[in-house]
Formats: sequence, structure tokens, C-alpha cells
Amino acid sequence: MLVKQEKRIRRHKRVRAKVKGTSKVPRLCVFRSSRHIYAQLIDDEKGQTLAAVSGLELKAKKKKITKVDEASEIGKLIAQKAISKKISKVVFDRAGYKYHGRVRAVAEGAREGGLKF
Repeated sequence: MLVKQEKRIRRHKRVRAKVKGTSKVPRLCVFRSSRHIYAQLIDDEKGQTLAAVSGLELKAKKKKITKVDEASEIGKLIAQKAISKKISKVVFDRAGYKYHGRVRAVAEGAREGGLKF
């Protein structure tokens, strides 16, 4: 019987087989730990991370924020960084996670910030 993490990795492999990021349209990848959430823009052609944001950056600034609100702020921050690098369109990589809760909040925050999926 497979554990949750192994199942997620299998789902991620299936997603990654279809989703590729380029320098013009990078991949917005989300990683979720039990405490924080991370988002990064990746150019798969060059194998480079163009921009990255984590919940640790927000914890230094604010106190007492829910995980979903933190994820929404992460989405807005990654959108700001992308727009400053003249990137307006991305492909979303949910990394094998279900599209709800914090992962959805990151996506919606990025859309609010001006990114198009």
C-alpha cells in the first residue's frame, strides 16, 4: 500500500509530463509543507528558477495569519515578482496536490496579482 507522499509524487510525475515552462511562459510550481507554502517560477528549458516566494517571508512581517490567507498572499507576491520581470502568463503546476485549500488560494492570489494561467 502506498503512503500519501508516494501517491502525490506519482500524481506530480503525471502532471509534469504535460506541463512545461519556458522563459516566456514559466511554470508556477507550488510546494506545501505542514507549516508553510512555497511558490516558484521555473524555466524548464534552461532549468532555472526565475523567482521564488515562501511563507517564511510573510512570517517575518506579520503575525497571526491563517494558512489559507498566507497562501493567498504568497500568490500575490509571486505575481508581483513575475510582473516586475515582465512575465504575465504562466502555467500552473499543482505538484500532485488537490486543487483546493492552500493550493487554490495561491492560484487565486496569483490571478488577483495579475498573472494569467
